[in-house]
Amino acid sequence: MTGLLTTAKALFQAAVDRADPAKALRAQLASSPLSPLPGGGRNVLLAVGKAAIPMMREALVLVPDTEQALVITNPENYTEILGATVLCGAHPVPDETSAAAGRAAIELARSLGPDDRLIALISGGGSALMVAPIPGLTLADKAAVNKLLLASGLEINEMNLIRQQLSDTKGGGLLRHAAPARVQAFILSDVIGDDLRAIASGPTVAPIGTRAEAREIMQRSGIWDSAPEAVKSHLSTNEEAQETPPPATNTLIGSNRHSLKAMMAAAAEDWSPKLISHRLTGDVADAAEAIVSAAENAPKGGPVALIFGGETTVQLRGSGLGGRNQELALRVAKLGAERLSGDWLFLSGGTDGRDGPTDAAGGIATPATWDAIKAAGLDPDALLANNDSYAALKAAGALLMTGGTGTNVADVQVFLRRPG
Repeated sequence: MTGLLTTAKALFQAAVDRADPAKALRAQLASSPLSPLPGGGRNVLLAVGKAAIPMMREALVLVPDTEQALVITNPENYTEILGATVLCGAHPVPDETSAAAGRAAIELARSLGPDDRLIALISGGGSALMVAPIPGLTLADKAAVNKLLLASGLEINEMNLIRQQLSDTKGGGLLRHAAPARVQAFILSDVIGDDLRAIASGPTVAPIGTRAEAREIMQRSGIWDSAPEAVKSHLSTNEEAQETPPPATNTLIGSNRHSLKAMMAAAAEDWSPKLISHRLTGDVADAAEAIVSAAENAPKGGPVALIFGGETTVQLRGSGLGGRNQELALRVAKLGAERLSGDWLFLSGGTDGRDGPTDAAGGIATPATWDAIKAAGLDPDALLANNDSYAALKAAGALLMTGGTGTNVADVQVFLRRPG
């Protein structure tokens, strides 16, 4: 099993390496250099998200005439950068540090003149790391909604549609504060399908939807009645024609699909790789069934590597600790032990190195994982019912631990199977 684990980790690392934000930014600016500014114009840098540190470091080299630079990232990735101010927000649930970061970003944007340029370096996680409630809402209101969203099972685009309607920076809000300065954004996508409006909730693009749509989604998902009264009041008011945000140049420099291609290439020498899905979304229970079914139907002639990418959701029914990748691995461990034979291993990980509110990147499953949890004196079915995948996998020595990677292009999965 050691060989399978080594291979799976190498393929995961290939996905992370392909999403290296510094390399991606360097390649983009080498092929499309920045245009010159009018005399007296200033370049100002703002990096937001889990990949903000490496993106800013590279940008300070590539844009040597930068006058100001602000970084907003998560505490796990914090490091000082010469020539930049580095702030940390909270993730996945924003707090006062996120609000302070939001105020700093707005202040920076408002300081720009018509000849200036804001270079925005945007990556996943920015939605929680930089927050600014619209007038009439408090940070507590936004945090309460965010907790409801994270436990709702909604897709990321639906969550971000709602977040945008409650924010002064999301859904093009940063553009409005920066006007009349020009804005050029370089974006690393953690959103399946790469909708730029959804990445970090789209601070430099038009919003996904309207207040009415946000209200309908919350009502349909059953979280409307639990939302703060100020939020319900705002989303229930008749909205005027939405102001179109000022124009910006938005460029995608990395995504989950690029990382899946890198995994396929890395597996090709010794395995028969097959891309099963680049949209592994929806509830983890359904995703686990799809993965095990794909393994059952995989070619039997030799070693096969089944590749997946996406971002699943978890319905929170218990009080345990875990993340979507860990729960997915635990569910595959259960189904695989029941239905699969031979030598196999499954790995699911977040490319940012952080899965949910834990220090693990994800989880690993083998034919022995489910019984190993039992051998440790625990009930894996009870842990699964309590959403306590972290404890279950830890007992089996099956957590994927990488530390923060400095990038984020959603999740990747690999299922390795040898005939038998």
